[in-house]
Amino acid sequence: MTHVIRVPTPFAVGRVNCYLVDDDPLTLVDCGPNSGTSLTELEAGLAVHGRRVEDLERIVLTHQHIDHIGLAAIVAARSGAEVCALDGLAPWLGQFRERMDADDRFAERIMLRHGVPHGVAIALRALIKTFRGWGAGVRVDRPLADGDELPFAGRTWRVLYRPGHSQSDTVFFDAGSGELLGGDHLIRHISSNALVSLPLDAPLDAIDAVDRPKPLLAYLASLRATRELDVTTVLPGHGEPIDDHRALIDDRLAGHERRARKLAGLLGERPKTAFELATDLWGNVAVTQTYLTISEVLGHLDLLLERGEIAELDGDVTRFAAA
Repeated sequence: MTHVIRVPTPFAVGRVNCYLVDDDPLTLVDCGPNSGTSLTELEAGLAVHGRRVEDLERIVLTHQHIDHIGLAAIVAARSGAEVCALDGLAPWLGQFRERMDADDRFAERIMLRHGVPHGVAIALRALIKTFRGWGAGVRVDRPLADGDELPFAGRTWRVLYRPGHSQSDTVFFDAGSGELLGGDHLIRHISSNALVSLPLDAPLDAIDAVDRPKPLLAYLASLRATRELDVTTVLPGHGEPIDDHRALIDDRLAGHERRARKLAGLLGERPKTAFELATDLWGNVAVTQTYLTISEVLGHLDLLLERGEIAELDGDVTRFAAA
């Protein structure tokens, strides 16, 4: 059996779904953010199923975001459980604070390059630092490669790398039952944002030389790959289970196409920065949402750039124009 335990987070997305896999080894998928309240509710959720933190034998992490990894080190220390995560994520988790600092520097550079006012970029970076305590690093005992198998007594998961929402998104597919542990790769009630973030293996001493990734292009490819799987149920990182993954993926793909077409229309007047386009779409963007909206706009601009429909104009800030 796979049981959901909904753990509170301080973020707008709400509770995160952690999954107790009642098999051998006894496994927890994702852990929730690093807070006393979250730990208390995780313990209570385990107790409902007659289990304790100390009973856990394996911890599986779906991706790097702090609402999923924050308690991993505490849970691992108390239980002695083996921690499993994507092989590319393992060094990142071992350098958590240094990597988060580098992510912040990279994000500030992206914002300034794409027209975000300096004061807004600095304010957002300061705000993000206040959330750092919700995350923590952890040692990965078992790095997982794309295509690996993770065995249990009663099932076997296939490890599938699905980047896009983050650089480390990993899903776990049980072909026998059709069950997919999906993390934030696919969520029913919201479209998973493809956040522009520093590559997992970027050199910490050369952040300024790192090219901007194109996560939405990666995410669309990941969605198409997942669409081909014979999935009966997706157990997502937030919200309710998904039993029609192909229909939902088709809806997501169509939504991204609509957004790209709208941005193409906005570039018919004159060249604009990504921040100007975000303002055109959503009006005055809240400071807390600035980087999310810039990532959203850049992702769809990358789609238009790939098709040759627009051009990227370098200068003090980057602007985009109809081709």
